[in-house]
Amino acid sequence: MSRTQPPLDTPGSPEGDDPVRQRILGAAFKTFTAKGYAGSSTLEIATRAKVSKRDLYANFGTKEAVLVACIKSRTARMQLRPELPIPRSRRELHSILNVYAATLLRQVSHPNVVAMFRLAIAEAKRSPEIVQALETSGRDATRRTLTDLFEGVQAAGLMAAGGASDKATQYLALLWEGLMVSMLLGLATAPTPEEIERRTTKATTAFLQLHPEPNTPR
Repeated sequence: MSRTQPPLDTPGSPEGDDPVRQRILGAAFKTFTAKGYAGSSTLEIATRAKVSKRDLYANFGTKEAVLVACIKSRTARMQLRPELPIPRSRRELHSILNVYAATLLRQVSHPNVVAMFRLAIAEAKRSPEIVQALETSGRDATRRTLTDLFEGVQAAGLMAAGGASDKATQYLALLWEGLMVSMLLGLATAPTPEEIERRTTKATTAFLQLHPEPNTPR
């Protein structure tokens, strides 16, 4: 369903494989999440990355630019917008939704991703670009993927036409049920494989019951 990706806890940049840039981004993420933006210095980031401050500024220009690039590098690697196949039956639709939902839960509930969201929220006023990056590569990407899937499902006659975007939002609400907010507040940890399976099965079953095949009694 998606290409092989590097682990979310490793440094990396969607803008290239420059090793200096990757080291800076990896060091910056660890420093920012540990000390916050205000408590992190470019000297500490450069020292942790084993580069000079001159190298850091040559690559990014400002500390804020490092923060923005750091967030963007991780949202890009989450790969939340794969091309999902159009199912030929409701059973296939059930399976496709379960597989995608399980992947989504695993990736977004990863501790480093949760830390990234906390960092972005804390610095949203300072850097609106961060919020836009998260929205575009995160929530919007997920909604667009599901919207495309449901539009294909509707065209295939497996679901009543109309409101594909609203259906995508509804499915995600059934899937998460407030879990992300609880993780951001530190009230919950990443779900176990068993919890992921339970959530995906429950959400998919409830969603398909709400949206049966056309002309099928509920």
